[in-house]
Amino acid sequence: MSTLTYPEVGATRLGPLPRGYHHLHHRTRIGRGTADFEAAGAAVTEWRMHRASGARVEAPARRAEPGGSVRVSLGLGPLRLTAPCEVIWTAYGEGGRTGFGYGTLAGHPERGEECFVVDLADDGAVWFTVLAFSRPASWYARLAGPLVPLVQHWYARRLGRTLRRIVAAS
Repeated sequence: MSTLTYPEVGATRLGPLPRGYHHLHHRTRIGRGTADFEAAGAAVTEWRMHRASGARVEAPARRAEPGGSVRVSLGLGPLRLTAPCEVIWTAYGEGGRTGFGYGTLAGHPERGEECFVVDLADDGAVWFTVLAFSRPASWYARLAGPLVPLVQHWYARRLGRTLRRIVAAS
């Protein structure tokens, strides 16, 4: 039985994003060619991108798999926020796409879903996309109000920059 905190499970994979939530869509080019696509896909699905961006990731599996749990935390010392999630879907190279989506579990400050996807375009460009829908689930997320989407956009941009560095070094 699922303990996800929202009913629109899988919307980041199938679309459209549901109404009544804040939507995030960030896309950035991170490389070119099959080698960059494979390096980026592995960094995303094996949690290396998140860790290299400064997040702590606790995941029992080496890579993202549907039904797998993951706890992502950001911050310093007592100001660390922990976000428990469950991997909802994965894509491993199918149709030039690698990535995953995860949904929020009880204890997450937000309620919704987020995905991290690497695409290999027909022209050889490698793109990284963060797509999410969320709304506050905790009192402190409600209190933060309009700052939450700003932080989410900042983190999405940070992930893109980090992934670009990982790919360039591979």
